[in-house]
Amino acid sequence: MRSIRDVVRWRRLSGWAARVRGWISRVRRGRLWRGAAVVGAGLAGGWLGLVLGGQVLTPIGPADVDLSMRPSWNGETVVNVAPLGTLQFDTHSAPLRMKANVAEIRLDAAERMFQNPDDISRISEQVGSDLRDGVIRLFVRSGVTAVLGAAGGALLVFRDRRRAGWSAVTALVTFASASGMAAATFNPSSIAEPRYSGLLAGAPQVVGSVEDAVSRFSEYQEQLAGLMGNVSQLYEATSTLPVYEDDSSTIRVLHVSDIHLNPAAWNVIGSLQEEFQADFVVDTGDLTDRGSTAEDTFAEEISGIDAPYVWVRGRQDSQGTQRAVAAQDNAVVLDGEVREVGGLTLYGAGDPRFAPDRTRDNPSAEEVARIGAEQARSIAGAEPPVDVSVLHDQVQGRAFSGEVPLVLAGSEHQRSTEVADTGTRFFVQGSTGGAGLSGLEQDSDEPTPYEASVLYFDAETKRLQAWDNVTLGGVGLTSAQIERHIAENPDREITPASPPPVTPSSPSPPSSPPDATSGEASRPPS
Repeated sequence: MRSIRDVVRWRRLSGWAARVRGWISRVRRGRLWRGAAVVGAGLAGGWLGLVLGGQVLTPIGPADVDLSMRPSWNGETVVNVAPLGTLQFDTHSAPLRMKANVAEIRLDAAERMFQNPDDISRISEQVGSDLRDGVIRLFVRSGVTAVLGAAGGALLVFRDRRRAGWSAVTALVTFASASGMAAATFNPSSIAEPRYSGLLAGAPQVVGSVEDAVSRFSEYQEQLAGLMGNVSQLYEATSTLPVYEDDSSTIRVLHVSDIHLNPAAWNVIGSLQEEFQADFVVDTGDLTDRGSTAEDTFAEEISGIDAPYVWVRGRQDSQGTQRAVAAQDNAVVLDGEVREVGGLTLYGAGDPRFAPDRTRDNPSAEEVARIGAEQARSIAGAEPPVDVSVLHDQVQGRAFSGEVPLVLAGSEHQRSTEVADTGTRFFVQGSTGGAGLSGLEQDSDEPTPYEASVLYFDAETKRLQAWDNVTLGGVGLTSAQIERHIAENPDREITPASPPPVTPSSPSPPSSPPDATSGEASRPPS
């Protein structure tokens, strides 16, 4: 006979089996599947509604800010100040990400604020009130669009109002729960600990650390106001830029030069390439200061640029530097050859001189010009024709007048451009590295600025249509300026230059510098 314990155990097992059979039966009848489908439609429709409609344009202080909300695994708030970069704050722990894009700065209001110290003192109260109103509007609009998206999506899928209603309830409950979690976990102190990216990575040097802000609040307030003023000036410049309507076929090229071993330049180049969506980067040389083996590791930063990196050897770069650059996956080293990059046909050659080696008999300026003339003759009649010649020094590049529409160069640490009688434009870039250490050694009170340009080419004619000159303040990158230029008569005819008179000269020296080591390369005089 069975014991009482066995009977009880048997009954429990029988009950569990009955429940399992009932669950299987309901699955077979489709109830759970239909319920899961309703919930899934509510979540998917709510997400779609949030993406499409979860944004508002609201005034915050002197700026019009586009606030948006998106589902995210990590709760954070991102402030985007293009093209300077972003600031990220760990403001809450909820699957919602808030983003603020500065759409426009009302210049009159900004100027009045920065001219009046009393207005600067009241800015925090004004910004706080405006931000609170904007966030409330954002949450209300986001909740409404999420519910409407869920209901509309479910109605399209099920064609049943009752199920569409339950999907809308699902979206509402989910959004309300996430919003409640964000409010409950909101951390006001996170505003004092932003994560900087892009050009704003230099902002801590401008506004100081959190501890400095507490101990020297008045100075911090002035510095912060100065940073905001510079941002206002940047937007003032961009708002008055001449209009150039580019499209998806426009070829965008970021022209940089003369980095001179300054690591801050990589942050500038990477940010500008990303913000302006440049198809590739052209570097016209002087990546290093001595071309030594110890400097070769500096070239490894090129691989962090998310675009092809076209490079020619400068006067301070050695063949070792060239090999270090060529070792990077995205690098395109030009040394007396023609390559097609990003839709443009480029010719490039390194500088035949190597300044750090004082024991070497470097070519004179006349000899460099003659080497350039030989290189220009080598591409005459090339098919397809060369669109852009890339050289380090304008002395070498002058010989390409009448052979190509555009010559890019560097070396002079000062930006300039001119169109020759032949129709060839010469574009000399300033120093994207602020001239490196030499930029700090100069007698001027102001350090050499960081300069780069974004060039816009027509995809069909391959001619330069417009360019944006970007200039950033020296140490600390505390100021920014953008100037737009529209090319006049971009499709002008390019006519060959008259050949110069032939004069006797000594044989040309080698056009490539020797390998450099830390022992044989010394810094040339400034």
